[in-house]
Amino acid sequence: MRHESSLRKTGWLGLAIASFVITFWAVSLALLLNWTTAEQQPFLTVFAIIWQAFLYTGLFITAHDAMHRAVFPQNLKINHFVGTLALLVYGLFSYRYLLKAHWQHHDHPASSEDPDFHDGTHKNGFAWYFYFVKRYWSWWRLLGLIAVYHAMHRLLHIPEYNLRWFWVVPSLLSSVQLFYFGTFLPHREPAGGYWNTFRTQSTYRPLIWSFLTCYHFGYHLEHHEYPHVPWWRLPAIAQQLKSLR
Repeated sequence: MRHESSLRKTGWLGLAIASFVITFWAVSLALLLNWTTAEQQPFLTVFAIIWQAFLYTGLFITAHDAMHRAVFPQNLKINHFVGTLALLVYGLFSYRYLLKAHWQHHDHPASSEDPDFHDGTHKNGFAWYFYFVKRYWSWWRLLGLIAVYHAMHRLLHIPEYNLRWFWVVPSLLSSVQLFYFGTFLPHREPAGGYWNTFRTQSTYRPLIWSFLTCYHFGYHLEHHEYPHVPWWRLPAIAQQLKSLR
């Protein structure tokens, strides 16, 4: 009974956090797209780009939690709906396709069967990133994004400057952030070789930096050990495991 009660509380909190992330991203984007003096304030524009990229990363992390049934475990229809919505607004990604690919990653981490891993040739960060992006490339998705871009510009009269810098660029930057902190750093082969069955490692940072870099995704070994734990609980799990080791 105590476990069920704890799961219920965590589930409702997870749904609230996921809803907040999606809503905050949407409100921030709406304000930035309607920022009429953006072109005259380049320094604030740079800050806004970085800020919006961070919120885009939150969208993907939310979808990632949904793939692990960690957003709302007591109702999987709602859980997967949240994940589907987050990926749709992130970049018209297919939740079903990424769900299958992500579990393939967990089943075969850092191997030739891992869709997120390099091919043995593209090992350095830049080459691996472009190889990683290519694996998830879709011409249909690109055409869809182009259609959305022109629809917002022509039908909603949103300036192209705002669309370019607050819609396009932040999503691209967030893909770099997600790759670097969520794939490259945790799954690159250490100098002495992989030392655990998950073929990953954690990077421990102060709590605020852990959050800002990639929503605590640096706790990657803990994530692979306990994939059902949502991102916001990973620091607590890492602390508990540290006290046991």
